[in-house]
Amino acid sequence: MYFILISILFPILAGVYLLVRKEFHNRRSLLTFVGAGLVLTGAAVLVTLSGAYDTSFVLFYLTQSLPLILAVDEMSVIFSLAAMVIILSAGFFSFEYMKHETKEKRYYGFYLIVFGILNALCFAGSLITFYLFFEMLTLTSMPLVLHSGRHEAIIAGLKYLLYSLCGAYMALFSIYFVYKNSDTLRFTAGGVLTGTVETQSGILLVAAMIMIIGFGVKAGMFPMHAWLPAAHPVAPAPASAILSAIIVKAGVLGIIRAVYYIFGTSFLRGTWVQTTWLILTLITVFMGSMLAYREPVLKKRLAYSTVSQLSYILFGLATMGTEAVTGSLLHVIAHGMIKAVLFLCAGAIIYTTGKTNVSEMRGIGKEMPLTMWCYTIVSLGLIGIPPTGGFVSKWYLAVGSLSRAIPVFRWLGPLILLISALLTAGYLLPLTIQGFLPGADYDYAGLKKREPSLFMTIPILIMTILSVMVGLFPTPLIDWFTQFINLIV
Repeated sequence: MYFILISILFPILAGVYLLVRKEFHNRRSLLTFVGAGLVLTGAAVLVTLSGAYDTSFVLFYLTQSLPLILAVDEMSVIFSLAAMVIILSAGFFSFEYMKHETKEKRYYGFYLIVFGILNALCFAGSLITFYLFFEMLTLTSMPLVLHSGRHEAIIAGLKYLLYSLCGAYMALFSIYFVYKNSDTLRFTAGGVLTGTVETQSGILLVAAMIMIIGFGVKAGMFPMHAWLPAAHPVAPAPASAILSAIIVKAGVLGIIRAVYYIFGTSFLRGTWVQTTWLILTLITVFMGSMLAYREPVLKKRLAYSTVSQLSYILFGLATMGTEAVTGSLLHVIAHGMIKAVLFLCAGAIIYTTGKTNVSEMRGIGKEMPLTMWCYTIVSLGLIGIPPTGGFVSKWYLAVGSLSRAIPVFRWLGPLILLISALLTAGYLLPLTIQGFLPGADYDYAGLKKREPSLFMTIPILIMTILSVMVGLFPTPLIDWFTQFINLIV
């Protein structure tokens, strides 16, 4: 119990301390404080996850019937581990990258607070607890988008705030109806709706659809996706990495909790809600890939890619079958590692060369071979080429879709995923080809090798290796996922 609280409160208090105290005497003291905060929080998360599952406790009561509950279950483990690895890696990457940014103390303050809020979100044991921290995540992560203070950052931050609040209020609207038609808001495998569901099924289906769209805003699902390609490119690269790799997955986690732990698949399967949800996910997959293919700015291209790839996850969840949901959870992990590496590689290129457009990066593989090899390896994973984790997750998504007796979608889903994979190759691999094969007219005589420092290369290398390991040794994860997914689908 205590380590759950430590993993939440310690980084939040450390972040608040950074925001209110005066400047450190030197940068090393600041980085030592931040590094210790990140490592100790990570240790608290690991100790929390090493305990028994299905343990919960009440923080306090908002009202007599609305307790704020923290708990640990399988979903907590998956999302909190992914968040910890990515936030630690991007955090240490920041130690070098943020040298050329202003207001470092403010950046690290909000970075630590976001770490604590994400832990609270992962360990939320009820729908009202999740909603509370979901709102807090938006408010505390927005300063990372606003960090530079430029006009485009302010506009993007306001768009992020507006979209996220609209999504959260849509979810809150639905929570009212769930509260009136259930005995509890605690997350329960299979759902919590009571016998009144038969007489209230129409309004509850509407509430379910609104909640899916509401949480889907954070996950960049069409038609509420426009904030994501605006917000992610303007943030500092390590902030973009956690935004695109893990913060957006708060929306995915919210949808999982709503569909599988509140409404229940037995209530939603075969309804217009499932059909509509499937349509929205496939539109998003295709649209995001097309927009990424046409985008010349690297970080914005990666942001559009996130829009597409997150809906791979949502499509698998929408099929409500064991294999496809397994693929979705595998893609949560694989995509998190891959997208963090891609954004950190983009940050390393910007930091080292100042180049932001793909067309400017001809020969970059000759200048930064280690960075570009990591970029290429994880790009193959995002495309879905073995033996990477992206291949395994997409395999299970496609096979899971084909095994479901859902008219049209059982074959349309894999077809759209395949088309999207080809588009993914089209927008990621040209940078590799032009980077390593710049042509005979390239200025080889003026070539300078300029890899970034170890603070930047080691996190990139670690997550690249982890993304490949998920593909090489997926069986333990698949076996574990299958065991508890069978209990909720």
